[in-house]
Amino acid sequence: MRIDIITVVPNLLKSPFESSILKNSLDKGIVKVKIHNLREYSINKYKSVDDYQFGGGSGMVLMIEPIDKCISKLKNERKYDEVIYLTPDGEKLNQPIANKFSLLKNIIILCGHYKGVDQRIRDYLITKEISIGDYVLSGGELAAAILCDSIIRLIPGVIGDETSALTDSFQDNLLSSPIYTRPREYKGWEVPKILTSGNTREIEKWRMEKAIESIESAAKTERIGDGKIFNVVSDDAVKSFLNASEFFIFQLEVTK
Repeated sequence: MRIDIITVVPNLLKSPFESSILKNSLDKGIVKVKIHNLREYSINKYKSVDDYQFGGGSGMVLMIEPIDKCISKLKNERKYDEVIYLTPDGEKLNQPIANKFSLLKNIIILCGHYKGVDQRIRDYLITKEISIGDYVLSGGELAAAILCDSIIRLIPGVIGDETSALTDSFQDNLLSSPIYTRPREYKGWEVPKILTSGNTREIEKWRMEKAIESIESAAKTERIGDGKIFNVVSDDAVKSFLNASEFFIFQLEVTK
């Protein structure tokens, strides 16, 4: 996979790709991430890429020409599956979206900045708009790093234990069950005995029950009829790891 990120402040994106899983994926050659400084595509000698908005109002707006020049140059070099713009009013990022993106070959990510981008960029150059939550950041760079992490970790070969990503929270519409490691007892706080029993079937059953409990406690509640409170849980939440396993098998087939 290749990811091209267009940004006004490229230095903000250096650190996330210089350590841990993201760095390993680059070192292994599994993923290529190229960061493009939008100012290099400026149309004036001052390297400015923003201007005042028509109609008045506070805040500067990223201009269409530099962004179009950068995207056009990249598209002339290779075919891209998606051109993604990170914006608070985009589709909210979730695990199924990350799964889908991880199957793509080439993507462009445009980081917004200042007040935003010229609307014509969104109308004619962007194919997908993504939000990481209902809040505003100073720019799209940190959001781009989050999006990249959610995608890259799913690609086979990136994580040493390739089945690990299958049991992450939300991968099968569940939250993760509680996890423990050595020592078995610390300050009187003991690991649940079921986890040290060696009974794989019962352990998986326990984990499923705890995962369902987690999503039930996190789910919104609503009053029905006589005032009793019921937790709202999707039927898909009880399908254990089937959805994730099917996705992983498909992922392996696509990347062979």
